[in-house]
Amino acid sequence: MIFLGIDLGTSSVKVIAVNENGHLLGEGAAEYPIAYPKPGWAEQNPADWWQGTLEAVRKLLQNPSIQSDDIASIGFSGQMHGLVALNEANEVLTPALLWCDQRTQAECDEITAHFGLSGLAETVSNQALTGFTAPKLLWLKKHQPEVFSQIKHILLPKDYIRFKLTGTYATDYSDASGMLLLDVQNKTWSKPLCDFIGITSDMLPELYESYEVTGLVTDEALELLGLSGISHEIRVVGGAGDQAAGAVGTGTVKEGIVSVTLGTSGVVFAAHNQFAMDDQLRLHAFCHANGHYHSMGVMLSAANCLKWWTDTVHADIPFETLLAEAEAVPTTDQHVLFLPYLTGERTPYANPDARGTFIGMTPTTTRGHFTRAILEGVAFGLKDSLEILREIQVPMDEIRVIGGGSKSDFWLKIIATIFNLSVRRINTDQGGALGAAILAAVGVGSFESVEDACEKIVKPLDAITPEQTEVAFYSDLYKRYQGLYKALEPWF
Repeated sequence: MIFLGIDLGTSSVKVIAVNENGHLLGEGAAEYPIAYPKPGWAEQNPADWWQGTLEAVRKLLQNPSIQSDDIASIGFSGQMHGLVALNEANEVLTPALLWCDQRTQAECDEITAHFGLSGLAETVSNQALTGFTAPKLLWLKKHQPEVFSQIKHILLPKDYIRFKLTGTYATDYSDASGMLLLDVQNKTWSKPLCDFIGITSDMLPELYESYEVTGLVTDEALELLGLSGISHEIRVVGGAGDQAAGAVGTGTVKEGIVSVTLGTSGVVFAAHNQFAMDDQLRLHAFCHANGHYHSMGVMLSAANCLKWWTDTVHADIPFETLLAEAEAVPTTDQHVLFLPYLTGERTPYANPDARGTFIGMTPTTTRGHFTRAILEGVAFGLKDSLEILREIQVPMDEIRVIGGGSKSDFWLKIIATIFNLSVRRINTDQGGALGAAILAAVGVGSFESVEDACEKIVKPLDAITPEQTEVAFYSDLYKRYQGLYKALEPWF
């Protein structure tokens, strides 16, 4: 059997095909535009996602190793939080407001003022953030009431593709957790939030676990995909939000495993069996794709800080040279510190006005000091989320690091030492697309559970251990790092 994983990202869609062993058989991809009609706004046309998905699947099917009749099921990984509003005729009413759209701060403030932090904790387990879906609905109600009044169905981005494939209105618990409309602990739509926004639960999609079958690909969709000659039905499972799907793709589905993503942004993702929530709501408390729960901290600029440094400040210097200079800098008490808040920060401060900062320069400071400070600053930012996980007693036995930044042994050694935990890479870099395909495989019974599938497909590589002689030094430096934000916050 063959399983397809559709990874609907912000700038492109990627589709992969894997077999029962998780071996990659082929892939296809297509790009689509993002519109920025005003500063802070970010929109896409859902029709572009659908056309991109069709194009990507057709490219995939050109691979001679993929036989259409072997395709059993489809899973999703999707960009989270985006608002797709349909009318009674299933027409898209407005461009989709994306996860990175920042226009809803006033609506977030309104929601928080009404419920309070404790009320949000009780009803939806998360604070109101501009990326989430509920504030977007409230914005439409206030600024485009003629659109809001026509809404019949509310979908998330990947769930619009599901609708086009199957004709069903469905979502999964992990993606729904990021809408600020789900009672995460009890896995049901939150009536208090729906009432406040002015919507009813029948406007929201039916809820499923990520591995449950949500529908069958229609004959019309099969023809558009280039699969009209197939001899059997293709099932479509719930899929997951991109972070939960990515966690499945890294095997972060058992309690005690924590994944760290060193991408443009930085993510610390911990799987756990029972619901857990930070009472200050600094972490996201979401449902996981394996049927349990996860906690997640997000820093807005991780590897992006290093990209800024290399591309903007030192574009003429080879990347390897900059890293070598950083590695040559000894850990001494004459240390430069870097706050990695180039685009504001989410965890633990939820402050869009925070800014990147260097501090501690002397006449002997070199370029290597600055580069090393960036690597350390990002690691400290990730440690902020790790410390909150410790506070809420989430087990941490193994750290798995993925993303572009994980290619650097030196950076991983810094992270391991600052965390004082061993870190590992894994044997695959397919991330969310693989997670989507794994969920598709579980949904048709090829594996007993998500955990069983990950155990057989995803393998951790050799551990990178902490440099024990530097653990105490970094522990002290981290305290200074934390103090800097508190001191500088009034100036941001």
